[in-house]
Amino acid sequence: MTTAPVTTVPAPPKPRGDVSAAVLDRLAGRDRRLPTRTALARSDPYGDDLQLALYALYELHYRGFEGVAEDLEWDPDLLRVRAALEETFLTALRDDAPSGGSADEALAELLDERPGDRSGSSHFLLRHGELWQLREYAALRSLYHLKEADPQLWVVPRLYGRAKAGMVAVEYDEFGAGHADRVHARLYADLLDDLQLSSRYGAYLDAAPPEMLAVVTMMSLFGLHRAHRGALVGHFAAVEVTSSPASARLADALRRCGAGPAAQHFYDEHVEADAVHEQLVRHEVVAGLLAEEPALEDDVVLGIRATSLLEDRLTTHLLDSWNNGHSALRPVRAGDRLPRGLPAREDETKTE
Repeated sequence: MTTAPVTTVPAPPKPRGDVSAAVLDRLAGRDRRLPTRTALARSDPYGDDLQLALYALYELHYRGFEGVAEDLEWDPDLLRVRAALEETFLTALRDDAPSGGSADEALAELLDERPGDRSGSSHFLLRHGELWQLREYAALRSLYHLKEADPQLWVVPRLYGRAKAGMVAVEYDEFGAGHADRVHARLYADLLDDLQLSSRYGAYLDAAPPEMLAVVTMMSLFGLHRAHRGALVGHFAAVEVTSSPASARLADALRRCGAGPAAQHFYDEHVEADAVHEQLVRHEVVAGLLAEEPALEDDVVLGIRATSLLEDRLTTHLLDSWNNGHSALRPVRAGDRLPRGLPAREDETKTE
């Protein structure tokens, strides 16, 4: 199978409001005044404008954008904007994610799948999903899976002892255990190709709703700050604890819809690998961190519950769209091209 290189530097996204327009203009080298801290504080923490601006600023620490100078990664003015956006977003997460309890209790909540509770997106796709919905899901998840495990890697220098050893063991598997063709981001690119979607890094950024952006920006927020190392560990534990059963459902959904072997393989791989990773993360990374730094338990709980909060928001968006027969992608403006391989949406092809 011939695939596009996963390392392709993406084009800058289209702005979604005054804040993201100002940030993207500055990245493009245009002399535009950046918003004041007061103006930034008024932004909707979960909205298109703030989430895209934050995503774009974080992307400078990953692969950047075409035509954007690499030294802007540490531009003081952009960092001040990023700090203000982070404060607004983090305040909302702390306000909206349930607090209290221990890390063990927060993780137990994730494992408590009550009989009859089949409200998640993977349950929907397993029972009712059509191929076009699975392709939309894959396109949106590509924002993370084509950089899978990169945000979490930033926490490694901030850990030590059991927590560091356990984290590195999991990350080693995520990056293919020394085999480039087994890197999980590479496997996801193969999944996209199998579903006749673009495997180009960042291809679906403009199509992604803010609920998807927020899932990824939260990882970057926690990963880039030593002060949030506990939250990053909690986030990572939440992902690994929930991944194996959800991956099994998604693999079966892809088989039911006739997807190819590469698409099925990505999720089949995660069923087995993440069952092992769950134990490592719970008993070595989380337990090891809290044995050394017990004061971080509230931060670990925040990471677990903020992850659930944002995943629930994304699920609500997906299911509300699909249950009404609509695409979960952002509307495409007149003259824009749909992302390669995705069908035109029914609501866009109707005439008045």
